[in-house]
Amino acid sequence: MSAVLDEARATTKQVARTFALACRLLPRDVRDDVYLLYLVFRTLDDLVDDGRPEATERVDAVVAWATGAPTPQTPEIAILTDLATRYDLPRDALADFCAGMREDLAGVTYETEADVDRYCYRVAGTVGVVMAAVLGTDEPERARPAAAALGMAMQRTNILRDIDEDLANGRVYVARETLARHGSLVPGQREDVLRDQIARADALYEQGIAGISELRRGRRAIGAAARMYRELLRRLEVEGYGARPGRAVVPRRRKLKIVARAAWRP
Repeated sequence: MSAVLDEARATTKQVARTFALACRLLPRDVRDDVYLLYLVFRTLDDLVDDGRPEATERVDAVVAWATGAPTPQTPEIAILTDLATRYDLPRDALADFCAGMREDLAGVTYETEADVDRYCYRVAGTVGVVMAAVLGTDEPERARPAAAALGMAMQRTNILRDIDEDLANGRVYVARETLARHGSLVPGQREDVLRDQIARADALYEQGIAGISELRRGRRAIGAAARMYRELLRRLEVEGYGARPGRAVVPRRRKLKIVARAAWRP
């Protein structure tokens, strides 16, 4: 696993800079396993987003592993099999993640906010659930909903950050009922939509952050990641709720301040 671990570390630092900053606060004995877990989710997501021909096969392999069916050997299966020797991975959450990947492969559209919530749970709430299992919890029945909510909050944040990029690729992750009620996604005409969506994301952050204390390890790291991601919502507000096209970006100096504060939290 040495070469795979090197890839996992490099991938996290190169393509998930906010998450990589937060990972500095993870205990050393679990940090590399978090990198490996991130590599599984990121690789599948990239294969799907890039429309790679092997995407369906690799996603299906994880479903097979999660459900106990005969499993072809793929890089993701090798990592999950290794991690499962140390952690009780919630296989239902991994299968649900793959259901979200299949939605992206199929180009599903989202009619209602409930549809968007389902999608956000599948592609990101599940990541929170599996991450919580790796970091450890004493009361899973309380920790799991909070972990799912935090992942969903981050995904809703990603949707708002990437609106223009997704539109350019023919994808809309905002519910049609919300667009019908509040208007357009065109820059300069989407303030009401973003106000509505930011409020929904903030409510999920509140639920998710409240549950961080349920984790046995990594509370400072997860708190830092949550607060750095949530800061994107504040940037969207400051920049006029999407008045101009393009991504909102949290300055690195601001991220470092958030990480420093998290490092001193109990």
